[in-house]
Amino acid sequence: MTVIGILSDTHNHAANTKIALAAFRERGITQVIHCGDITTPEIVMLFNGFQVTFVFGNMDSSWSHLIDAAHAIGANRPQLSRDVEIDGKWIGVTHGADRGLLLRITMSGKYAHLCQGHTHRRQDEFNSTYGVHLINPGALGGNKPETRSVCVLDVAAGELEFIEFPELT
Repeated sequence: MTVIGILSDTHNHAANTKIALAAFRERGITQVIHCGDITTPEIVMLFNGFQVTFVFGNMDSSWSHLIDAAHAIGANRPQLSRDVEIDGKWIGVTHGADRGLLLRITMSGKYAHLCQGHTHRRQDEFNSTYGVHLINPGALGGNKPETRSVCVLDVAAGELEFIEFPELT
């Protein structure tokens, strides 16, 4: 059984990112997905020690610096979308700003889970038409339509738990 951490929209908010990563560590989570809007290499460096998958978000303008930082911590190169296979299940990852890309991934039928960010709103729903579990962990930075949050996914069971941080700005 593999449990992974999912977060998004850190928007260069190092303090909130550190708190979220500490919550993952407390739960013994070593594998993490970041759904974009990383914004700076300094945020990437906070993920050192995790097996992390990054994707670019619409606020990630310095791609070469983010790629260099990911390489420095042994992570794969961030892209607009990524595939991750865990316990025989495919997870699609994209930021969500490109609605066409998001729709193509949703409709592909390849993924058990699809992780996205962008809206800063939590999502945990099953799209029965395409057989995919749609996940948005919420945001750790940027605008705040909801409390700050991340989530934890038990990949095999498909069970999702949100971790909210109401004290964070």
